[in-house]
Amino acid sequence: MNFKKEIEKRRTFGIISHPDAGKTTLTEKLLLFGGAIQEAGAVKNNKIKKSATSDFMEIERQRGISVATSVLAFLYKDKKINILDTPGHKDFAEDTFRTLTAVDSVIVVIDVAKGVEEQTEKLVEVCRMRNIPMIVFINKLDREGKDAFDLLDEVEQKLGLHVTPLSFPIGMGYDFKGIYNIYERNINLFSGDSKKNIEETIAFDNMENPELEEIIGSKAATDLRENLELIDGVYPKFEKQSYLDGTLQPVFFGSALNNFGVRELLDCFVEIAPPPRPKKAEERLVAAEEEEMTGFVFKIHANMDPKHRDRLAFVKIVSGTFERNKPYLHVRHNKKLKFSSPNAFFAEKKEIVDISYPGDIVGLHDTGNFKIGDTLTEGEILHYKGIPSFSPEHFRYVNNADPMKSKQLNKGLDQLMDEGVAQLFTLELNGRKVIGTVGALQYEVIQYRLEHEYGAKCTYENFPVYKACWVEADDKNNEEYKEFIRVKQKFLAKDKRGQLVFLADSSFSLQMTQQKYPSVKLHFTSEFE
Repeated sequence: MNFKKEIEKRRTFGIISHPDAGKTTLTEKLLLFGGAIQEAGAVKNNKIKKSATSDFMEIERQRGISVATSVLAFLYKDKKINILDTPGHKDFAEDTFRTLTAVDSVIVVIDVAKGVEEQTEKLVEVCRMRNIPMIVFINKLDREGKDAFDLLDEVEQKLGLHVTPLSFPIGMGYDFKGIYNIYERNINLFSGDSKKNIEETIAFDNMENPELEEIIGSKAATDLRENLELIDGVYPKFEKQSYLDGTLQPVFFGSALNNFGVRELLDCFVEIAPPPRPKKAEERLVAAEEEEMTGFVFKIHANMDPKHRDRLAFVKIVSGTFERNKPYLHVRHNKKLKFSSPNAFFAEKKEIVDISYPGDIVGLHDTGNFKIGDTLTEGEILHYKGIPSFSPEHFRYVNNADPMKSKQLNKGLDQLMDEGVAQLFTLELNGRKVIGTVGALQYEVIQYRLEHEYGAKCTYENFPVYKACWVEADDKNNEEYKEFIRVKQKFLAKDKRGQLVFLADSSFSLQMTQQKYPSVKLHFTSEFE
């Protein structure tokens, strides 16, 4: 098969939502329909302790939340589908923001009872900034929830989207009878027996047909006809190009737990979702069809297998083909590297691949060469943009609880920070280490992983910081900059890359600093233009 056809086949997307909207369940059901797993929740090597296929870190299984992005791939209708299941929990939002740089489209999952929630708003905003095509899936229709039209309004108002329903529920909660698929013009009846994977599907073109009453009852038939008329009058017709431009978002209704509405979502998705899109580098725009391989690291995961202390760098292939044992240029180190066992993923199952195409995610075994945002090319100097570090919201000193294990602690901290789990700042004044995170739960994850994966123990101490700001100065020899360094010495630290960071203890002191030293620029992300 030729290179262009392989690119056309690829669909790489992320699933985003607020915690508990059913994102991981939806991921599983997509895998189920794709024939990639035989049983939902099946962790094959341990039948007794079932948990979701895409949650593979021990702490995720204990807490029942996804804290790391996992990559899953399967074939469906001759399309190669790569799903990036992202953490919904806000404490791990940074991992999700970075993952969104590696997807070509997104499915947004919304809980029918709770509607649009805070975390969904933030994630959708990131997608809107990048014009990523989005499909909305309103989940849990087998439960009592908000009115379908109210939900559509809420999605438009709170998320700033422009929606058009491509399916519509017949009843809801206890009265839930099924879904009318507007896109394919058929009715899917809900049997209520969640063990059945396939329900009855009836082709239905003409809504005036009296058979509708026989199938769903007269009240439901009347309601459905009225609702469809309203949709026709109020919402724009679906246009694929508007969806691809990020200006129109199709909406599907369903219940992932009961396998309902998932096949319709998947069928429409493979038809309309974009193949790998061009990606902007600092130097130029790179198209997927280019022959030379380029790719970037968007995630690093230490100890995918705790028995072998390995790290995997997840690389999104942007252009060309990635071949096993072929040397590629690591742009930041300016050296050529070869990879003898690049991995493709299926949750925790990995297999070695000889060739990967644009849109694919490849896992490379890493001994410490990679950082998030690194670029691999066949020789061209390129830097892919849009993988920033954000200012953390929580800061704590990290102390070694076992002086005999300081080497292990340093190694563990070093590797976990490369993964982007949190950020490490080293104070200029006394060299003490401070960990900054987006959410407090990450401290638990770090403590747990240091102990179980590196054999090191740590304790924390509060460190009152309001914001971390990256420092930029045009002229480091001018008096103003020198005074800033002298006066603010005890609030200065270096991040892991050696960039200077000002740790402001309050919004007032940040404001005063900005007024007093106007030539020193302070940034809330580590990537400034």
